[in-house]
Formats: sequence, C-alpha cells, structure tokens
Amino acid sequence: MALEITDSNFREYIDSGKPLVLDFWAVWCGPCRMVGPLIDELATEYEGQVNIGKVDVDENNDVATEFGIRNIPTILFFKDGKMVDKQVGAVPKAKIEEKIKALL
Repeated sequence: MALEITDSNFREYIDSGKPLVLDFWAVWCGPCRMVGPLIDELATEYEGQVNIGKVDVDENNDVATEFGIRNIPTILFFKDGKMVDKQVGAVPKAKIEEKIKALL
C-alpha cells in the first residue's frame, strides 16, 4: 500500500535518502482511479527499496503548488532529494515501473 504523503510529512520522505515516487491525485479524478491501484501494487513490490506515496491535491495544496502540479494524475520521481523524472496522465504499470527501476 502506498504511503499517504501530506504537506506536513512530505519533507521527511524527500530527505530520507531513499528514492521517492509521488502520485498526485484527487478523489474526483477518473484517470487517477485507474493509476491508484497500480501505485499501490508497485509500493508493495518495491517496499524497502523505494518510498512510494500518494498526495491528495485537494487536501495538500502546498506540495502540489511547490511542484506546479496542474494536471492529475501526475507522478514525480525523486532521487537524492531532487526530482529526476515526471509522468503526466494515466499510463500502464510497466511505464511507471520502468521509471522506478531507473531510480535504483
């Protein structure tokens, strides 16, 4: 299961030293509901190697604003505390996994 990332705990995950994958989503977003289960599966499969979490943009506007999130779903990929890749829109699990493997 993916981590719940909020405005208040976001920095601790960025600074953890582990690669981080953030899925920006909202309850009302249809494509987000397609990507959400894939993110949960990947969080389980890569547990211990990569922190994978979800950011509800309606409840955590600060993080969404910091990264200029205008379209959802948007998935950001971080390594060594810096954003290194971005995926906008719903994509197959294999595409997300390819980007996760690039972080390792």
